[in-house]
Amino acid sequence: MTSFFISVCKDSLFNLFILYKIIYNFAKNIPLLLSQNFINHVRIPENNDWVIFILIGCIFLFIFMMNIIERDANLKDFLLQKYFDASNNLPSWIITSCVTALTLSVLASQYIPVIPKFVADLQILGYQLNKFGFTFITIILFYATKSILGFLFYQSIGDGKKWSVFYFTATKFYFVLSFLLIILCVTHYYFPIDRNKSFLYYLYFFCFVFIFKVFFYLFHRNNVLPEKWYYKFLYICTLQIAPILLLWKVLFL
Repeated sequence: MTSFFISVCKDSLFNLFILYKIIYNFAKNIPLLLSQNFINHVRIPENNDWVIFILIGCIFLFIFMMNIIERDANLKDFLLQKYFDASNNLPSWIITSCVTALTLSVLASQYIPVIPKFVADLQILGYQLNKFGFTFITIILFYATKSILGFLFYQSIGDGKKWSVFYFTATKFYFVLSFLLIILCVTHYYFPIDRNKSFLYYLYFFCFVFIFKVFFYLFHRNNVLPEKWYYKFLYICTLQIAPILLLWKVLFL
């Protein structure tokens, strides 16, 4: 039985060898058709993994904020809570500001025409800032400076206690805005849209958001702006309109 099995294996291997030689000689003598004109039509998609990583990180920051800092608060309770019933307002404001800066940088960095030469020449451990890094650092400095000036403004008019009410109210606004920015980022990077035409729509969107934010602060029940009308006018001009114009000049001009 064993000798029969060995004999069958030898015959099979011999037949496979003969078949291999036939195919080899055939392929060697006949060139492949159109081998010189072959074009690879496989499309290499744009690598946007960094976008989804940032957006997932932003979502995890919000989950951490809602579960730990806000003590398992649901979305409705968080948005409708009153100032005197809230706690840990400062950490929530910082996290919301960071998420807003990240998502806004992801969206706006694609339209930055050029990085300034003095920034592009800077190297940290051999690395240079790309457009996203430049936009993110610019927006972080913008919000930090704007917040410091806002704090000094409220202190200078003798209404320092209202500053904490202001950033508590602003947190709710930017929390909603952050989710809208996440949706815009996903649409911008993962759907087939005309990015050149969409810039005009983004501009309309942010103009509407800015106008809505001013009226949101003016007529909010928490009365976050100063009581006197000229202080309100001064705040809107110096700490809302002027910083936005400066940010536009730094990023796009």
